Amino acid sequence: MVNSQVGSGVASPPRSCAGCGGKIADRFLLFSMERYWHTRCLNCSCCHAHLGDIGTTCYSKGGMILCRSDYIRLFGHSGACSTCGQSIPANEMVMRAQGNVYHLKCFTCATCRNRLVPGDRFHYVNGTIFCEHDRPGGALLSSHLPPTAEQPCVA
Repeated sequence: MVNSQVGSGVASPPRSCAGCGGKIADRFLLFSMERYWHTRCLNCSCCHAHLGDIGTTCYSKGGMILCRSDYIRLFGHSGACSTCGQSIPANEMVMRAQGNVYHLKCFTCATCRNRLVPGDRFHYVNGTIFCEHDRPGGALLSSHLPPTAEQPCVA
């Protein structure tokens, strides 16, 4: 994302904003994802923060424009499933545990390989997921999945 100042002495044709479609006559504009934006129009698809106000980086996945916090919240640090390492599409429902993100099919017990669903009790030990019956050592380190799997973003 680049913040540019319009009008460096050379007349340039008016640019259209990718967000609102209007002409950009403001003193400053943003250039991101090969398009120009009013500073007020380049917003995070989830939290609606003005991206030009919170940094110089934005993320794009699945047609969404995201701030760093929402990208990490939705897709993890890498945008990949913590079990299989494959990319997670932006429209796919996911499971989360201890800051990691998983495909629904990959959120399984390491011992019995049963898939865990929202509401199931599970144990997270040294980065490994165990169902309630297979927890190693019997230590009480249990967590609960939320009642419903989280969707990427609700607009």
